[in-house]
Amino acid sequence: MSIRPLDGITVISLEHAIAAPFCTRQLADLGARVIKVERPGSGDFARAYDKQVKGLSSHFVWVNRSKESLTLDLKQPAALDALNTLLKTADVLVQNLAPGAAARMGLTAELLHKDNPRLILCDISGYGNNGPYRDKKAYDLLIQSEAGFLSVTGTPENPSKAGNSIADIAAGMYAYTNILAALLQRGKTGKGSVIDVSMLESLGEWMSFPMYYAFNGAEPPPRNGASHATIYPYGPFKAGDGGTVMLGLQNEREWVQFCEVVLESPTLAQDERFDKNFKRNEKREALLAIIDACFQKLTTEQLIARLEKAQIANARLNDMKGLWEHQQLKARERWTQVNTSEGSIPALLPPGLNSTYSYRMDAIPAVGEHTDQILREIGMADSEITSMRASGAI
Repeated sequence: MSIRPLDGITVISLEHAIAAPFCTRQLADLGARVIKVERPGSGDFARAYDKQVKGLSSHFVWVNRSKESLTLDLKQPAALDALNTLLKTADVLVQNLAPGAAARMGLTAELLHKDNPRLILCDISGYGNNGPYRDKKAYDLLIQSEAGFLSVTGTPENPSKAGNSIADIAAGMYAYTNILAALLQRGKTGKGSVIDVSMLESLGEWMSFPMYYAFNGAEPPPRNGASHATIYPYGPFKAGDGGTVMLGLQNEREWVQFCEVVLESPTLAQDERFDKNFKRNEKREALLAIIDACFQKLTTEQLIARLEKAQIANARLNDMKGLWEHQQLKARERWTQVNTSEGSIPALLPPGLNSTYSYRMDAIPAVGEHTDQILREIGMADSEITSMRASGAI
């Protein structure tokens, strides 16, 4: 087996929901040993979000493969002692508990670095570890709202949230990349560091285009459903058979090709109402009527064929069935299988093909599946483990 980039790295994660688990799953993909600390009995509450995957939660199976589950009731001294023992030799501690919860348990950089100066600590929270919003509750939809995402997404009448956990994903990605950077930094300095990742700041970074578009009090991009806010035609269009095709024009050369090859109306390219993007954007309704008159005579396949011939960027409006069955993912062999307590399930390989190693794609753990094994590793006797289980500490 090839050597993976994070082989030999141990990550302890006090995690729940999406942001921290998505971060640590990606560390596990690269070979890190990720020990997921969960509540005894119920575990991570994301396990109970739904039962869509053979009785398991769709959220949970997505972000928790290749991990070990250790159940600890950290309100009990014996459980907290076990965690501190693990942290003495760990490389990374990730946590997205409520603000201040980790500090109240003594899990601060000042205390942890006394025993393990190489430890990297990564805190993920809604608003960061200081400032007036520090203690404010933060869920994905709330951060989408605070970051202005909803103000530019949706229809003119109604703002719309993203169809997945975009704020959690953004925070998880920045935690992941910051940890990778901290590991490189530790290789130079020999010392660990503290990382403070905010969901608001993560999604705020992704909002920089509309933010700059509204620079110095200018009007922000309008909400235009699935259409581009400032370029036209760029968005969804109906074919005559009821299918929807996304297409996008980026320049005037493509506009000419669109008129000549797709609409089969070369003279339209010189029509003064539409010969510049800003004019087309201003006269969307008039141009849409012309486009619809053509597209309603075509099937989805015929429309895509014309767009391809004209070299106009296009895509099908796929649903989840279409994504499961996408021929490009199949052709690139992007699917594999991972094990769960309910049998194997399909899983997409992580993005990015590397010529020197393959991703780790191990099982999704049951609650507390690895508790006994991990506690034995840190020197606990079976009698101690039995006692902790009797008291509910594990």
